[in-house]
Amino acid sequence: MNHWIIAPVVLPAILAPLIVLFMRHDLVLQRVFSLAGTVALCGVAAVLLVTAGSAPPEAYFLGNWPAPFGIVLVLDRLAALMVALTAFLALMVQIYVIGTDWDTRGQHFHALFQFQLMGICGAFLTGDAFNLFVFFEVLLIASYGLMIHGGGRARLRSGVQYVAYNLLGSTLFLFALATIYSVTGTLNMADLAVKVAALPEGDAALVRVAGVLLLMVFAIKGALVPFQFWLPGTYALAPGPVAALFAVMTKVGAYAVIRVFSLIFPSGTAATAGLFADLLLPAALVTLALGAVGVLGAASLGRLAAFGAIASMGTLFTAISGFRPETTAAALFYLVHSTLATAVLFLVADLVTDRRHDDALSRPRPPIAQEGLIAALFFAGCIAMAGMPPLSGFLGKLQILDAMRGPGMAVVWATILGTSLVMIVGFARAGSLLFWKSHETLSESEPHRPESLGFVAVGGLLAGLVALTLAAGPLSGQFASIADELHARTPYIEANALPERQP
Repeated sequence: MNHWIIAPVVLPAILAPLIVLFMRHDLVLQRVFSLAGTVALCGVAAVLLVTAGSAPPEAYFLGNWPAPFGIVLVLDRLAALMVALTAFLALMVQIYVIGTDWDTRGQHFHALFQFQLMGICGAFLTGDAFNLFVFFEVLLIASYGLMIHGGGRARLRSGVQYVAYNLLGSTLFLFALATIYSVTGTLNMADLAVKVAALPEGDAALVRVAGVLLLMVFAIKGALVPFQFWLPGTYALAPGPVAALFAVMTKVGAYAVIRVFSLIFPSGTAATAGLFADLLLPAALVTLALGAVGVLGAASLGRLAAFGAIASMGTLFTAISGFRPETTAAALFYLVHSTLATAVLFLVADLVTDRRHDDALSRPRPPIAQEGLIAALFFAGCIAMAGMPPLSGFLGKLQILDAMRGPGMAVVWATILGTSLVMIVGFARAGSLLFWKSHETLSESEPHRPESLGFVAVGGLLAGLVALTLAAGPLSGQFASIADELHARTPYIEANALPERQP
């Protein structure tokens, strides 16, 4: 077994309690060890990405217990991609946090940050549906603390709402897992793929109900209509760097839909019968439309970025709803793009808010320190989020439009293109209020320290978008290969066969 597979889970799991126990009174030491741990995570993620790209899926059996009895982590190309994306985003966010002193506004930021990475990486690597629930809870518990970092009544109130919605999702998750286990006797995802496909029609109906419950759970995590209500207030009031990290947390819901419904509930089986695509596509299109309208009418910069995140999730779920290799490949390209673009917008929103002390868009404001650079970063982030050329959002939406050819394509195309136009208008309105009309005032805001590392972090995320754009051809080929592997299912199932034990 390749022991590096467990490293993205173990590394932050060890580092977080060490920070709490031995470094809680020394912020400099916390920063050094936490940043070193995130850099190490990036290195491990790069190794796993290269390994997964040149080998079939590989399982890691904790305690050498065979599936489905033991805890199994599975490294395939999709899991390696998501871990690498998480590690890169985490590194940029942590650089921003240190450069802007966000970690001085509350306690235990770095420990919670590492616990969050543990939960996210574990969710991407686990090969067991129950342990997916466990890692969901780990990342959510950490996110509760990060959400209210810095305090404040509005932030605490939004955090309570966030907790309530996610507790509902966790309850539904347990109901779904209990139903599946009662029918199949297993929760190992590879084992479920075999057993669900062989179920008689009578039992398949019960598993189909569990599948709908799982879709609802992942819809809550991914802010899909009608379960998106928690996201605008939560993300708008969360600290900027925390909201930027949360950009990948909503993608955990999208990842879970891709993983579970391509492996356990593929199209054509008795437990599927096209039901999940019929449920997912209308919800995704409504989510996209709602997000675009929210961008147009946003009253604050935080809500502007939050509704942009909702719109991006609607676009992503639209592609996922095809449940075909070509739509999954387009979804993966857009997933990577939207994660980076959403993080850019939240970090830029934080730069503006920190200088103006609020993020309202209701009236022109005095010019701010480093306004020209911040305006350029905001402009680039809006181009990326709206899907305009030349950045990768344009290419991602083109791939989705091409992959969604077929019945109903007119509605999909009209929604994606129409909402893109609405978002362009909404972002242009916000930009003019933030930066253009500010020059009509005579006074300037108070001076502000440069915060070079903060700009380095935002620039690093934008560099990732540029790299994604320039390498769109080769990367699209890689994403197509990942999608083919996912829908083939056989390599993933075979990886869970434990090699013979050595005497």
